[in-house]
Amino acid sequence: MRVRFNQVLIAAAAAAAVVSFAASGPGSASAPQSPAAPEFRNIDNWINSPPLKLEALRGKVVLVDFWTYTCINCLNHLPYVNEWNEKYKDQGLVVVGVHTPEFAYEKSTSNVQEAVKRLQIKHAVAQDNSYATWKSFDNQYWPAVYLIDKNGKIVYSHFGEGSYAATEKKIQALLAEPAPSGS
Repeated sequence: MRVRFNQVLIAAAAAAAVVSFAASGPGSASAPQSPAAPEFRNIDNWINSPPLKLEALRGKVVLVDFWTYTCINCLNHLPYVNEWNEKYKDQGLVVVGVHTPEFAYEKSTSNVQEAVKRLQIKHAVAQDNSYATWKSFDNQYWPAVYLIDKNGKIVYSHFGEGSYAATEKKIQALLAEPAPSGS
């Protein structure tokens, strides 16, 4: 009898979850909104760019890439980020690499500058030694990509390697959207 009662409870909980999810699905009045992207915080240095503010980039699509120069997954992922920057920068894409160190020696600005040069990174790189921007994005991974739409909302994220075609399609779709009025 106890097993049957537990099965009924589990089934009821699952049904409630499905109903709750369906009620908040796409197009419903209570559909969750994309979160506003947090500003870059406590950046130690900017490489390849003057300091950037997301508020000033409204009307552009922003790709934020959390990386560090000794992470093999980041190094495998970086050619795609570099390619997207070159391919879409004149169409309104702004790429910002947020270099967040895993090891103490990765905090050295000269080491990061040398890596940026060696890896032929042309986009803006924010040196986030204190993890302030990492924490404001609630990030936990290297590499991590966040796409921010023209309204300043995070609308896509991917963690780790892969999904390059899906990420590029999302970049293209976001670039094709009209700019918000007043931008």
